[in-house]
Amino acid sequence: MTEDRPYHHGDLPRALLAGAAEIVAERGPAALSLRDLARRTGVSHAAPAHHFGDKTGLFTALATEGFTLLAAALGGPPSGLRDLGRRYVAFALDHPSHFAIMYRRDLVHTDDPALTAAKQDAYAPLRAAVGGDDEDAVLAAWSLAHGYATLALAGAVPGDAARFPDIARAAKSLGA
Repeated sequence: MTEDRPYHHGDLPRALLAGAAEIVAERGPAALSLRDLARRTGVSHAAPAHHFGDKTGLFTALATEGFTLLAAALGGPPSGLRDLGRRYVAFALDHPSHFAIMYRRDLVHTDDPALTAAKQDAYAPLRAAVGGDDEDAVLAAWSLAHGYATLALAGAVPGDAARFPDIARAAKSLGA
């Protein structure tokens, strides 16, 4: 290893994911290259591929981490759908790089078991709050929260982006 690439010890996969999140935040997912990530992290150019296989594997790990963080953000006793909506928007604003990758089926291995499990864990609080069996209501509530978060990240929500509409009333008005 050369002096400009010091030996990296500790949790290298975690450091690579953090570096990937930084690159996505700065320049978007299309700008990420494993070679650039290795340079930024201070490791050999082969290190990201060793841990994640390829760029899709790296994005899959980043999305899995995002859904795990989302599950934690939505966990705990909610005080209704509006509270879950606020938590969802807060997660998106706090983790925009993860949010940018999590729903991009073209960037991840959609059949990855860890990703599938993390998604299920993240959606469990919403299903529980809606009542579990009404998939249309779950989809309507999720769509409202996701759409609001997307608008907030784009700067299209006037005023305080943490403000969140009454999602239960909005979902009911959609017939959910």
